[in-house]
Amino acid sequence: MYSTYGWSLPLLKESPHIVVCDDEQDIRDTVAEYLHDKGYAVTTADGGPALREVIDKQRVDVVILDIRMPGEDGLSLARYMRERSGVAIIMLTGSADVIDRVVGLEIGADDYVAKPVDLRELLARVKAVLRRTATAEKVTEEDGARLSQTVPFGNCTLNLDTCKLFDRDGVEIAITAMEFSLLRVFATHRGRILNRDQLLELAHDRGWDPYDRSIDIRISRLRKKIEADPSKPQVLKTVRGVGYIFS
Repeated sequence: MYSTYGWSLPLLKESPHIVVCDDEQDIRDTVAEYLHDKGYAVTTADGGPALREVIDKQRVDVVILDIRMPGEDGLSLARYMRERSGVAIIMLTGSADVIDRVVGLEIGADDYVAKPVDLRELLARVKAVLRRTATAEKVTEEDGARLSQTVPFGNCTLNLDTCKLFDRDGVEIAITAMEFSLLRVFATHRGRILNRDQLLELAHDRGWDPYDRSIDIRISRLRKKIEADPSKPQVLKTVRGVGYIFS
């Protein structure tokens, strides 16, 4: 089952819509009430069936998704959403479950928060992914002045106006807001070597620890989408010991 918080309030009619999916009711209700009090429209879901129903019927901006749930787990649900949309996904993980974080990023999650949940940190993460989504949906005038509407990435094409990636046959390839931000950064710095810290800064992803491997994982995902042979990248190349370059 799922329930909706505050939809009748005028304040929330145009607010970002957040879905909190967790099998623990206390966590669902606590997070939902906190985010609702901060001005967001919030829906709760107790598992996969309820989440799918919400995703299929309503516009959703962010899904806060627990990884460890009975039945269909969060990783499977994240994969389902990522194959169908660019909705932002924040995973809830056990503090020691590093492998879950890595797998979540490989699937296409935008961020993660460790349990027990610090509500202020979670709010900051939500705001950060919403900012990245807004950035991905609107190309700045500066970028538009320097770039044409479309940018080739190997056999793929990135459309800066629609924030979409297409293969050689014109079929859209699903990308996340963060993946679009990274491609836009590479497009505006073509031929320049960028280290991980610069990529985090330029892609407005400062919520991540600059010493973790999130950039490597995201670039690995992008290579699977744009490279003819991801094991031998020719578009987004690694400069060993330094960073990456869009050649």
